[in-house]
Amino acid sequence: MSVPETTKQVGVLSAAVVLAALGYFVDIFDLVLFSVLRVSSLKSLGVPDADLIGTGGLLLDLQLGGMLLGGFAWGVLADKRGRLTVLFGSILLYSAANLANAFVHDLTLYGVCRFLAGIGLAGELGAGITLVSELLPTSKRGLGTTVIVVVGATGALAAATLGESLTAWSATDGWRYAYGIGGVVGLALLALRLGVLESSVFNRAREHKSASFGDLRQLLWPPERGLRFLRVVLVGMPVWFTAGVVIVFSPEIGGALGLDPKPTGAKSVFWSYLGVALGDIISGVLSNTLKSRKRVLAVFLVSLASALGILLIFGGRSHTTYYALMTLLGTATGYWVIFATTAAEQFGTNLRGTVATTAPNVVRGTAIPITAIWMLMKPQLGTIPATMVLGVVCISIALLALWRMDESFSTELDYLEK
Repeated sequence: MSVPETTKQVGVLSAAVVLAALGYFVDIFDLVLFSVLRVSSLKSLGVPDADLIGTGGLLLDLQLGGMLLGGFAWGVLADKRGRLTVLFGSILLYSAANLANAFVHDLTLYGVCRFLAGIGLAGELGAGITLVSELLPTSKRGLGTTVIVVVGATGALAAATLGESLTAWSATDGWRYAYGIGGVVGLALLALRLGVLESSVFNRAREHKSASFGDLRQLLWPPERGLRFLRVVLVGMPVWFTAGVVIVFSPEIGGALGLDPKPTGAKSVFWSYLGVALGDIISGVLSNTLKSRKRVLAVFLVSLASALGILLIFGGRSHTTYYALMTLLGTATGYWVIFATTAAEQFGTNLRGTVATTAPNVVRGTAIPITAIWMLMKPQLGTIPATMVLGVVCISIALLALWRMDESFSTELDYLEK
């Protein structure tokens, strides 16, 4: 079925794209804020230095677990109630949770806030990517999603800059102000919801009363569809190996490379996400130029393996070298925009919101076992060899999954899964 002319007239900088981009900005701001504030916030709450990694890992797992659970819940809701419902609801929840996080005084409440924030953070990207993919014509689809993810990546730069500045200003309470600002900005963003229309592709699909929408069983059955979903998840997994291990535990990895003092979490986040923003631009434009998702994904996965090796071999030469190589590593993970777009393109309208929302959060959820495996390997192999081995394994699995994936650049999205 062809896309109506009204859909073709939607621009790359339409209200829907702008709202989704700003929503993802706040999403990434809040998502990486814990990485920036991990050490200062836990010390402020009385956690001893020896427990910073273990406690931080537990809180990160709670956030990621919330995202995994929220990914399924928001995904089903996106296909049953619409893309805008999820876009607005997710922004409201993660903003409220981060605002509440500013007032916690014990680890239990800290964990509850990170879990609830994780549930909220799970919905924004998938709903935004799905909405924009269905509103824009094929020739602009990749560029529209690139705008979303690039603007989102700058949220990490803002989180790193603001978090470091506020903790330098107040070592005990700076982290509280950072969480509070993130929550307030997210709530203010909801004022921009006016004028954004629901996807016309989704509205037309809802007219098919016999079709099933947002059915999780359809995600896994028949087996061909389940394998299609699994391949999407595995292709994205190395991004969250990088985010969940290399970036979150950058101070420990830098220290193991011999850097003294250790690299800071804020600077590691800033420089790596500066690279992510650059990589997202490159991958989005390259995909549109080559008219291919698969080839760009392959180039970036190979580049990620190379960047990881270079960081772990040469990163200990100086702090300047380390942060420069973190930027290179972030650039190599800049295929996230192509991954998210591909996830939306691989499935029909009645299951697209579920997949586009669930897949990124299942990928984020893979950071839980990946981090656990890294921590188990670290005492046996050492920090640097464990990071290298685990990274190579994750990237190799992703390349195998990509090999079996269908090209989706020119896929017409106005169809239903049977």
